[in-house]
Amino acid sequence: MPINAVILGCAGVELSARECDFLKEARPWGLILFKRNVADAAQISRLTAEFRAIVGRDDAPVLIDQEGGRVQRLGPPLWPAYPAASIFARINDPLNRREAVRLGSRLIAHDLLALGITVDCLPVLDVPVAGSDAVIGNRAYGFGPEPVAIAGRAAAEGLLAGGVLPVIKHMPGHGRATADSHLALPVVSASHAELSAHDFAPFRMLTDMPLAMTAHVVFQAIDRSLPATLSRKVFKEVIRGEIGYDGLVMSDDLSMKALSGSFADRTRMAYRAGCDIVLHCNGEAAEAEVVVSAAKPLAGAAKRRAEAALARIRHVPEPFDPVDGRARFATLLAGTA
Repeated sequence: MPINAVILGCAGVELSARECDFLKEARPWGLILFKRNVADAAQISRLTAEFRAIVGRDDAPVLIDQEGGRVQRLGPPLWPAYPAASIFARINDPLNRREAVRLGSRLIAHDLLALGITVDCLPVLDVPVAGSDAVIGNRAYGFGPEPVAIAGRAAAEGLLAGGVLPVIKHMPGHGRATADSHLALPVVSASHAELSAHDFAPFRMLTDMPLAMTAHVVFQAIDRSLPATLSRKVFKEVIRGEIGYDGLVMSDDLSMKALSGSFADRTRMAYRAGCDIVLHCNGEAAEAEVVVSAAKPLAGAAKRRAEAALARIRHVPEPFDPVDGRARFATLLAGTA
């Protein structure tokens, strides 16, 4: 049976009988975890293993948002607290700054891989501007395209070295948005030239990365009515065109309030726009069932991109001593508080 081009969430720390039956029938490409799905290390390992057994694929991706700062699903007391991206900008020496970003992500990869989590929705390549909503804020590595791209590449390299796939987000840029897309639809009025030079630039510098996530943001200079996730024009002219990205593109969460219409309509529009895979995160069974009813099989270019992404982590992680790594990480961060 073909895999469906969808990533789903689940409701709690273990899969219910209904969820097991649904996942077996839905055949999603991957599963995404949130704090509601986290109790301890043994529980997460059981959950990820059970998901893979249900879908019958040992390499089925399990995703999480483990950025650091206010966006980390694993945290104290069982896992370390990692700094927000903006903290790294306080390290004056550029070589030390890059080392710290890469090492932080390498440590995160070490945490995740031990649990069976193989995809981290990191790095954030959004570049905030004055007056933008705080939804990005300190999740950004800086306030210019170049420092964001340099740090973003370091973060991605750290994850890849540890056997975890990075996801560059939120393509083609969420930093200028004046609303939180979890709650409302942001509309950006900047000119195409401004967007190209500022918002799109970090993504152009990381087109070799295997996975990307869209922005639920309207860019009026390109498409006056539809957010990037649902816009054929944004995909053709910007994501696949100007940026030149040929990796796998997943939608941001279809259950976010930036989007409207039925979940079937959201799913179909995301595919028509150009999303390879759609993402539904909240674990609400009724919504997920509608998304899956409108889902496409993973085929053609989307299947090629998915296979190429998974091939990036078919290796033994680079040798790494987490104790020494954490000590070096603390030294690099000293003085940033």
